[in-house]
Amino acid sequence: MPKSNYSVGNPKAEQMIQDLVDFCGNDVAPDLIKEILTTVVKMGLEHKDRGDFKLTNNTLKELRHAYRVFMPYREKRKVVIFGSARTPKSDPSYRMAQDTAQALVDKGHMIITGAGGGIMEAANRGAGRANSFGINIKLPKEQRANLHIDGDSKLMQFKYFFTRKLMFIKESDATILFPGGFGTLDEGFENLTLFQTGKCMPRPIILAEPKNSTYWGSLAHLLEEELLSREYISSIDRNLFHIAHSVEEVVQHLEDYYRYYHSLRYVNELTVLRFTQALTPAVLDYLNHEYRDILRTGDFQALDGALEAEKTYNEFPDLPRLVFQFNKQDYGRLNEMILWINRNLT
Repeated sequence: MPKSNYSVGNPKAEQMIQDLVDFCGNDVAPDLIKEILTTVVKMGLEHKDRGDFKLTNNTLKELRHAYRVFMPYREKRKVVIFGSARTPKSDPSYRMAQDTAQALVDKGHMIITGAGGGIMEAANRGAGRANSFGINIKLPKEQRANLHIDGDSKLMQFKYFFTRKLMFIKESDATILFPGGFGTLDEGFENLTLFQTGKCMPRPIILAEPKNSTYWGSLAHLLEEELLSREYISSIDRNLFHIAHSVEEVVQHLEDYYRYYHSLRYVNELTVLRFTQALTPAVLDYLNHEYRDILRTGDFQALDGALEAEKTYNEFPDLPRLVFQFNKQDYGRLNEMILWINRNLT
């Protein structure tokens, strides 16, 4: 929530900030616009380091531009596909990435990549320009956008990895990772960390590889033999991702995830899962028996529509809800529960 007492502390500055807020004419978030402008003025008064201003300026400009590019497409589900920029066209992973992107577009999804070569090129190629986004990164050795997204209005250029990675997560509904190097693993572990800690909304995270590949299986073995055995992770964290060995398996897992599950929202102490179909009494009984371990207190309850706090912003008011007090710790179990509901709600 905005800070009601957040101010510069100077009446003249406060009036100028308010005049700018009024000039924007934005009736959705005037309070937040005021805080942003206040922060800029406070920085101007407090800081003398030009580098700090450059970083802040570039960050805000990159985010503003990306928001503008994605805004017209917010109603469509989008899948981000990661993988090595060095994967040759002869590699089975290249063909699988291309076919996966095409199959997902056929199901109504759009595709986001890092806009480079290899797996990224394959995914943009499979999706086609009309259904592709590219989030490129400016490197000392310039990374050229692949031919299937270069010149498109949905291609973005980012200076910073952190803003780029933010947009990958924020604007997508699912993550697919093909074999790759440090960058791919970085994106993969960031996705897993954000989900594990509740810093992103639930999503399918799919580790995709051709049949007979050992890439992700070797990583899963490392996680079990080293991280799990040392209790650096818990056994339920294995539920945060799914390994798939065919285009059909990738698409099926993603489709299963959103078969009935729609979105999540926290309302004070409550966790609200929205579905496109009402939960049956049998499903609710099963949840209260089998998934009680993720509750902080109380029971799972089904609602026909939105809570009052959701109605304020007209957040899918007619969708059925599952409401409960989640412990905000066992996200692997939460993910397992979402998949179970999707597969058993008929």
